[in-house]
Formats: sequence, C-alpha cells, structure tokens
Amino acid sequence: MTQLPLNTITQGDCIDGMNALPAESVDLVFADPPYNLQLGGNLSRPDNSVVNGVTEEWDQFDSMDAYDLFSHDWLNAARRVLKPNGSLWVIGSYHNIFRVGTVLQDQQFWIQNDVIWRKTNPMPNFRGTRFANATETLIWATKTEDASPTFNYDAMKMLNDGVQMRSDWTLPICTGFERLKGADGKKVHPTQKPESLLHRVILSTSNPGDVVLDPFFGTGTTGAVAKKLGRNFIGFEMEEDYIAHARKRIEKIDTGKGMAISVTPSKRDAVRVPFGNLIERGLINPGTLLMSENGRHRAHVRADGSLATDDFQGSIHQVGAHVQNAAACNGWTFWHFMTPQGPTQIDALRSIVRQQLAEMASA
Repeated sequence: MTQLPLNTITQGDCIDGMNALPAESVDLVFADPPYNLQLGGNLSRPDNSVVNGVTEEWDQFDSMDAYDLFSHDWLNAARRVLKPNGSLWVIGSYHNIFRVGTVLQDQQFWIQNDVIWRKTNPMPNFRGTRFANATETLIWATKTEDASPTFNYDAMKMLNDGVQMRSDWTLPICTGFERLKGADGKKVHPTQKPESLLHRVILSTSNPGDVVLDPFFGTGTTGAVAKKLGRNFIGFEMEEDYIAHARKRIEKIDTGKGMAISVTPSKRDAVRVPFGNLIERGLINPGTLLMSENGRHRAHVRADGSLATDDFQGSIHQVGAHVQNAAACNGWTFWHFMTPQGPTQIDALRSIVRQQLAEMASA
C-alpha cells in the first residue's frame, strides 16, 4: 500500500500528486486554487504607485472553458482521496468561486455551508469604478449528502465567546509580520492567506492527528496551522520559490500536542445517557420537582424516568415541549432542579455520568 507523504511538500502538478495517493486517505482538503483574475493592464494608486496584483503565469488561463476543465480535474482528484466523511473547503473571489461551485456540484459534492470572509482591511478600489471588494467566499462541502463530517460545533462556539459561530467571518488580510517577504522586501506570494482563516477551517472540521491536504500549497499557511494544531499535512506546489519559503516557515513551528490542542467536545458526539440512568444512579430521586428556569412550568420525576404534570406524562423532551406548546424541546437544558446555588440544569447531572463513564473506560 502506498504510504502517505505526511508533513511534506511535493513539487509538481497537484492532480498527478493526488492521483498517486491512496483512495479515501485524507480527512480534510483545503484548496485555494488560482482565481483566474484575467487582469488587464497595470493598476495604480492615486499617487501613481503600482499595485502589486496577481500577474503570475499560474493564474492565467486561455479561456473560461480551460479554467472549468482545470477545476473539474483537480476536484475529481480531491474527491478520490477524500474519506467518505471528510470535508473539502475551497476559497475564491467573485472571479472564480461561482464557476468552481458549479463544477463541485456537478461532481455530486454536497455543500454544507458557504462562508463569507469579510476583510477588515481590504484593498480599496483605486479606480473608483465599483464597490471595494471586501469579501471572499469559502465553500465547505462533503462527498455525499448523508456524510457525517467532523464539525467541532462547541469548540467554534467557545472560540466566539460562547455564541454560535455564524457563516460570516470578519478577519484581517495577511499583513505585517505574518506576510512573507523576499530579500527585496516584496511579498513572496500575492494571495497569502491569514493563519486566522485556516485556524477556523482546520479547528472546525478536523481532529488532532488527521491528514489535511492542500493541493495549492503556496507559502504554506495550511501546513503551518495544521502543525500548530497537531494535524498532519500534505502539500503540492509547482513553484520552487514558494516551497522554499514554506519549508523554512514550517520548520520554525513546534508541533501542537496534548492539552494545548484539545478543544471543547461537541455534545452530539458524547456518550448517550438516558434520563433514567440518573435515577438508577441515585443522582435524582423519583418525586423530585423539576421546573423551567423561570419557574413557570413544573413537573415531577417518575420512577421510570418519565415526567408528569397535571395533564400530561412523557419524556423530559415531550413534557418540555407540551408545557411550552412547542413542536420540540431539549429537556436537558429546559428542566432544572433546585440546589443551594439555585436552579440548575439537569444536564449538569448528565455531565457527571459521562465523566464517570469516561473514567471507567480509561481505567
């Protein structure tokens, strides 16, 4: 069996490189493909200084059809190496993201989210002929609609001060000390992405030890963040100069390990604990009065783990929905029991059981 070239950068065409890897061997693909900007002429600032845009040969295609064929080929190769429950991310601007998205859907990828990266410090529109382009779009997709990709929801919520993270990310572009520059003082790569952007992508949809593949490795932002977060990376890149800077950059980084890279676990991945287990373990007794946080709704615990009100009996979820006249209810967070500290969610008792089960499993 072909061994994965973990934590290496291979110079060459990414399509050939991915086709040489074992099928279904990669957990996450992050792709920042050429944007096919099709820029014409030089762009100048009001002071007549020249703006260093993307003029490299690798961003130039003869036609839209040629770009579509290129997108088809690399996405097809990425699909083959991606695990059934793996995630694919692709980023682009208005020049290319809609064409890439079309090819992606034609290949039966299933879009989980589109994420808008709102740049806090975008380049102005110096000509004043249109709105300043302040956003880029990321597409998060899986191979099939019924895939179960890693999604560290609670970790992303924690990253966002305890509030559910939305699909619009406000982050600065890559500037300052993070921007790699050559001996001439000029930026090494015209479209180097900020590490903050890759931090969210990798943290949200992979786990420590996973394999993250970047087919357009550039100066190594994906590899740098993957290493910090304790993931393995595989990179493909055509340009020798980019590879040299990427290797030098990544060599300086310590591999993330242990507690430093652990995150808040997602509740959906936790061990299932029926409410009745709390009664069996003596953590809550039959007859205990439960209430909503505001005390408006009340129910009593029964010996079989059901709840009862004056007019209804059922599970913690069914009774919670009934008293609120709602279609559904998460009974674990709706119902509270009284402690010396005040009303406490019954979910706190479930956490105790899960901790006990984890300790037994590790013993």
